[in-house]
Amino acid sequence: MPSFDIVSEVDKQEVRNAVEQANKEVGTRFDFKGSDARIEQADYVLTLYADDEFKLGQVMDIISAKLIKRGIDIKCLELGKLEKVSGNKVKRAVTLKTGVGADLAKSVVKIVKDSKLKVQASIQGETVRVQGAKRDTLQETIALIKKGITDFPLQFTNFRD
Repeated sequence: MPSFDIVSEVDKQEVRNAVEQANKEVGTRFDFKGSDARIEQADYVLTLYADDEFKLGQVMDIISAKLIKRGIDIKCLELGKLEKVSGNKVKRAVTLKTGVGADLAKSVVKIVKDSKLKVQASIQGETVRVQGAKRDTLQETIALIKKGITDFPLQFTNFRD
């Protein structure tokens, strides 16, 4: 029986490369000369440091552009709150969301069931598996889910005939 999985993954190596490129750009830009602006990565959490809120916004723009160039959807970024470090210096934690959460998985299953297509969707941990009798109905399901869920990056993997 043909099937596919719906997942939400981020390539850690591509994130690391984007962080390195962004740090290099911040280090060479004239408007950051003499500032302590930088980005640190710990697993799926990026910490942005800057001298003030305006520069922090610029650092965020730089890392967003680098992530987009590397093929990472920036809808997976979850901004933390702005924290004062010392004096005027500020930092912000940015989390990369991975995995299909329970609420999102339930909404995907609901979309599939409401569509009246002849497919079954089941939640398996952080993935949603969709099975159907025909390949065409699975492709219709993918198109339906892409249209229905636009606020979270989803990938469709493990397509089997």
